[in-house]
Amino acid sequence: MNTPSQEPSPRVGAQFMLAHPAHLLALGFGSGLSPKAPGTVGTAWAWLAFLALEPWMNDQRWAVLLALALLVGWWACSVTARNMQRPDPGQVVWDEVIAFWLILWLLMPASLPEQAVAFVLFRLLDALKPGPIGWADQLFHKKDFMSGLSQWPRAGLGILLDDLVAAGCTLLIMALWKISWP
Repeated sequence: MNTPSQEPSPRVGAQFMLAHPAHLLALGFGSGLSPKAPGTVGTAWAWLAFLALEPWMNDQRWAVLLALALLVGWWACSVTARNMQRPDPGQVVWDEVIAFWLILWLLMPASLPEQAVAFVLFRLLDALKPGPIGWADQLFHKKDFMSGLSQWPRAGLGILLDDLVAAGCTLLIMALWKISWP
């Protein structure tokens, strides 16, 4: 029998996304609606958004934006997961957005090829979920997790946590790479 995290997410579309501001944010302004690889499409959207915002940002502004995106994203992911009745729907990509913004912010200045390596590495780590990433992913996906509405804020935290751990692992690997091959 499938656990809730193994069941496929229901198909959602523009009507669902536009029905609530939390859905719009959690679904990455539509990037999570991609029928194939919504996490990768959401991460690509994050990369483009980062590059578009970068000329107007400094470290303080990025820190504030990321803190706000994390707090509001927790709420948006929780609401959207509750409304989809899944603890971690594949269409929710705000976790990828925040995680990749964090990677790029801490990696910059970086060349376009370095950013591309970070993109591929992050997507691989997020998809394969080795070691600490898999632990973080399963932390909030216990069988009895779905009982009670009070559990939905934990769903939002669970959605965000594994991608933040994947971001940390990506940054660690990128730092070791830069140190080893200057």
